[in-house]
Amino acid sequence: MSEYSLGIESTAHTFGVGIVNEKGKIIFDERSVYKPPLGQGMLPRKVFEFHSENAAKIVKKALGTVDLKELKAISFSQGPGLPNCLSLGATIARYLALKHKKVLEGVNHPVAHVEIAKLLTGCKDPVVLYCSGGNTQIIALTGGKYRIFGETLDIPIGNAFDVLARSLGLEMPGGPKIEELARKGKWIDLPYVVKGMDFSFSGIVTECEKLYKKGVKKEDIAFSFQETCFAMLTEAVERALAHTEKEEVLVTGGVAANQRLQEMLKTMCEDRKARLFAVPMNYAGDNGVMIAWTGMLMYKSGLETSIEESSINKDWRIDEVDVKWM
Repeated sequence: MSEYSLGIESTAHTFGVGIVNEKGKIIFDERSVYKPPLGQGMLPRKVFEFHSENAAKIVKKALGTVDLKELKAISFSQGPGLPNCLSLGATIARYLALKHKKVLEGVNHPVAHVEIAKLLTGCKDPVVLYCSGGNTQIIALTGGKYRIFGETLDIPIGNAFDVLARSLGLEMPGGPKIEELARKGKWIDLPYVVKGMDFSFSGIVTECEKLYKKGVKKEDIAFSFQETCFAMLTEAVERALAHTEKEEVLVTGGVAANQRLQEMLKTMCEDRKARLFAVPMNYAGDNGVMIAWTGMLMYKSGLETSIEESSINKDWRIDEVDVKWM
């Protein structure tokens, strides 16, 4: 008899539901993704309304794919994220756990990005570059926690991509559009900000916006923005790799799908005789499977989230989580 975990992801633009078994086999994976109108960012109220309209049908469909007797855990993204979106997912998870008498597992969203990437790539003990719309951090497991060795000092890299894309009149999400434009661009000088293993992107975005208003081509801005930002990240990851003496690098989160970032990290890893692992593109962005799998790891290690402990935590950092399943 198999054991299953159902995961609900609702931190930002994606409402996703996934189901996995105890071995990590993906049984169900469906998502609805909010896309703002051209030129606009994500308004939390609009995202919440979108998720509210789509949540019930996805959850109902997921529950129809497994025997409820074998469903052991209801997992949900407890934070960090947009408060109203997190609350929607948490409320649904509590309802399902109480109705069907299942274990409730409140999952840290960044941890889930790391764990799904480890599962799907087979890497064991990496330095992790977690780069998404909401986070950019360099992470490694030590002392029973995922420690942060470096992180953005202002906006995450995914956010920087989206802000720049809106300024250039591109559709959301901005990352793929900028990656496409960059293939046709040429180099221009941009600010390069690395402080130890930390980095900053807001000044680069501002400079790109100024250059675009002066008539610099979109393609050149996109190319130079990518090259500069990814060089900064690669330098910081290399420093963390040398410090920890690990032999693996794992890139995960939505921006991990960028092929140029993977190329630069791979070259660095080859120079240091380390191996690069990249989360499969379909699981780079937010999804319910990563929540389900991390919930399963928590369940198998004896962890459980009580109803009283299931309040959302919009600022929950990855280094606040005890990684007992390792």
